[in-house]
Amino acid sequence: MPNAPRTQHRSVRISDDDWQDLADRAPNGDRAAVIKDLIAWYLRRPGATLPSRPEA
Repeated sequence: MPNAPRTQHRSVRISDDDWQDLADRAPNGDRAAVIKDLIAWYLRRPGATLPSRPEA
């Protein structure tokens, strides 16, 4: 089935400025990948590493 996500949609409140800055600095604009990496690292999932930060 096309566009059948494997995970449930979640909502969080993030300021417009932070959301745009994250898109601008995330690799390929993939905010979800950065957020998922941060969560996995925070929860100490096996093999998870802290994502690298962009230049200031």
